[in-house]
Amino acid sequence: MAISGAFIFPHPPIIIPEVGRGEEAKISATIDAYRECAKRIAKLKPDTILFISPHSTIYSDYFHISPGASARGDFGDFRAGKVIREVTYDEELTAAITEEAENELLPAGTLGSAGTSLDHGTLIPLYFIQEEYTDFKAVRMGFSGLPAITHYCMGQCIEKAAEKLGRNLVIVASGDLSHKLKEEGPYGFNKNGPVFDTIVTGIMADGDFLKFLTMSDAVSGPAAECGLRSFQIMSGALDRLAVMPELLSHEGPFGVGYAVASFIVTGRDESRNFGEQYLAAEDEKTRNIREEESAVVKLARYTVERYVKTGEMPPRPEKIPAELLSRRAGTFVSLHEFDTLRGCIGTFMPTCSDLADEIMNNAVSACSRDPRFEAVQRNELDDLVYSVDILSEPEPITSKDELDPQKYGVIVRSGSRRGLLLPDLDGVDTADSQIAIAKSKAGIGADTDVELERFEVVRYK
Repeated sequence: MAISGAFIFPHPPIIIPEVGRGEEAKISATIDAYRECAKRIAKLKPDTILFISPHSTIYSDYFHISPGASARGDFGDFRAGKVIREVTYDEELTAAITEEAENELLPAGTLGSAGTSLDHGTLIPLYFIQEEYTDFKAVRMGFSGLPAITHYCMGQCIEKAAEKLGRNLVIVASGDLSHKLKEEGPYGFNKNGPVFDTIVTGIMADGDFLKFLTMSDAVSGPAAECGLRSFQIMSGALDRLAVMPELLSHEGPFGVGYAVASFIVTGRDESRNFGEQYLAAEDEKTRNIREEESAVVKLARYTVERYVKTGEMPPRPEKIPAELLSRRAGTFVSLHEFDTLRGCIGTFMPTCSDLADEIMNNAVSACSRDPRFEAVQRNELDDLVYSVDILSEPEPITSKDELDPQKYGVIVRSGSRRGLLLPDLDGVDTADSQIAIAKSKAGIGADTDVELERFEVVRYK
């Protein structure tokens, strides 16, 4: 096997004695676990250690791998600038990973930031590892905002590249757990914080990496974690490999969860094909959703699929519900891929002669003109889930007291600028936050007075 082991490490700067200055004693279990894992890495004698760090260069739609021949870093940001660590990069493996990603149509490589300074998400594991073992080269990479399964596939590319080059590779997945475990902590408390830590440490203990892929955003988002996507990449690198999972420690005295886990590879296990299991379950879910699709959503999906395949606006279907031909209204078409937004474009007010054309035009825009995303490709069509929001005519209001974020969307206006926010969005629970987000979308200053309108939405799935 190209990969001999993988380790999950947290990265609290306070764990470094020169930074903690005695406070590190409060996370002594984490320190002991770190040192034990460093000894295990030394026994594995890896040629290369690949570090996945939340504090490396991060892009929403690209996996950045650090370029260059070497890098160094220090703890100057934490008042310990004399503590320095250096690595030599495995440039051949970096190139091989990039090539494997290109073969799988994954956006990954060394483009973008060329900064050479090691981040603390890499430096802290490196600090302990180099106490025990120094005869290795390194690869450093970040993660992305792409779906969980894409991170898993990125991990598979890492394993293939290491296998091709005959590398003995160890994976280090750097990441803290929830940052919201205690009210008195630096980030406060959220009830999902302890829930997230319980789920994730359970996965570390039993090695069921499928649960890293199925983790609900409704839990991980409010928990304010920073390690999940590192763990997803690690899981992909261990696809079909038998491992000995061990959770060595978990503590959070400062309100942030720190866990250390070890996964020593013992052979192959074809049943640990968690990526395929995830995709099969998602395919079944999508089939069930499409069996229940409304006629409105069927029209949006028909439009996107025909447009992506032909590059042209398709003709209107022969059978269209009468209500779509007799009404005019603003609409928003949203696309999701593996529960992650893939595109959303809409119109405040009607711009077409009827709702059918409004939906079709916005469906094309959602799949090809949303500036936040690349255009949808043919190989994505089977994974897309659609929703269509039909807006009522906006009505002016005089006060935010007339808003209800669950029932009403809001439009804010200041001069020629206007911003819209749909109702019933996760995490938007107050009129103040609703207005603030709508202002931000429109480029309106937070303290600028605005005119307000509200509208209702009927959402079709």
